Amino acid sequence: MAKSLPGTTNAARKRNHSFGQRLWRDRYLLLIALPGIVYFILYKYVPMFGLVLAFNDFNPFKGMYSSPWVGLNNFYAIFENKEVLVVLWNTLNISLLQIIFAFPAPILLALMLNEVRSNLFKRLVQSLIYLPHFLSWVVVVGICVIFLKGEGLVNHFLQDVFGWSATPWLTDPAFFKPLLIAQVVWKEVGWGTIIFLAALAGVNPQLYEAAIVDGANRYRQIWHITLPAIRSTIIVLLILRLGNVMDVGFEQIFLMLNPFNREVGEVLDTYVFQRGIVQSDYSFATAVGLFKGFVGFVLVMSANFLAKRFGEEGIY
Repeated sequence: MAKSLPGTTNAARKRNHSFGQRLWRDRYLLLIALPGIVYFILYKYVPMFGLVLAFNDFNPFKGMYSSPWVGLNNFYAIFENKEVLVVLWNTLNISLLQIIFAFPAPILLALMLNEVRSNLFKRLVQSLIYLPHFLSWVVVVGICVIFLKGEGLVNHFLQDVFGWSATPWLTDPAFFKPLLIAQVVWKEVGWGTIIFLAALAGVNPQLYEAAIVDGANRYRQIWHITLPAIRSTIIVLLILRLGNVMDVGFEQIFLMLNPFNREVGEVLDTYVFQRGIVQSDYSFATAVGLFKGFVGFVLVMSANFLAKRFGEEGIY
């Protein structure tokens, strides 16, 4: 019978003792983190036991684990259903537009605020642009509807000033995606600047002084000093954003949808709601949700791999 090496038990005891000491030393920090840990356990990990629905034909009377097993049939149905393909295209299209227009907006705003020399004016602007983040999408869409409806303020202004006829902003499919992007930018651009302003605060001022001595103007300083200094932050946030490429905002789109723009506005989240909740097709809705998570995982891993290949830190 093999004997344990001398000192092995003592070493294990020391490790356990030191681990317990660290837990006791950091007890207040762990207590502060406890609500977040409980939140992720309850709402992120416990629901994963329900993913078995994606592989069976759920019957409420038989239960989640006793329903007939169908394997990958629900996933095959995702690509065989023409409705799902249209919805998938709408989701990717809206997400790409958000990455192109909404993602760079906080960066540009942070760069502009960083150039402001008046601290009072900067703090005032920051406070004003942060406020929309704390409004719910119900309020934001409600404001949009009040302003853009047929007899709204915008149409009245265009009619009185330019003599134009009323424009169907909310029902014309051509305006649906621009309105979505505009709402996202208005609501989240100020909040997104917090991270970039924090990154800009860490730039060494001596770099700007050296650039001035070399004759660089403000645009050259931004291009050669400011942007490279926050490049790693931009890449990390872009990688994390790619992980949510299939999530374009259920509440916002659900509130903006109507029978006239549903063809271009229906996305995976709203489609899953219709199939899973309204039509009680829980297995298919779970399969779509799992497919979304898989696509996000692949995009995050791929983007992180490419970031490391180009010499950036990535997210791990």
